[in-house]
Amino acid sequence: MHDDELLTVVEVMARLRLGRSKVYDLIRTRHLPSVTIGRCRRIPASALGDFIAGQMERAA
Repeated sequence: MHDDELLTVVEVMARLRLGRSKVYDLIRTRHLPSVTIGRCRRIPASALGDFIAGQMERAA
C-alpha cells in the first residue's frame, strides 16, 4: 500500500472482507477516516493500515 493511495469503498470492502453497510458504519463512526471528493468517498490507504493495526493490537 502506498501512503498517498486513496481507496474506494469497494476496495476497502474487499480488503476487509466486509459488506458495504459495515464499511460505511466504520466511516460514519469515525473509526475509519475518509475524504469526500465531489460525490465520491475515498479512504486513505494509510488510514486503512492504521485501522487494521489498531484492531490487531486490541485482539492481542
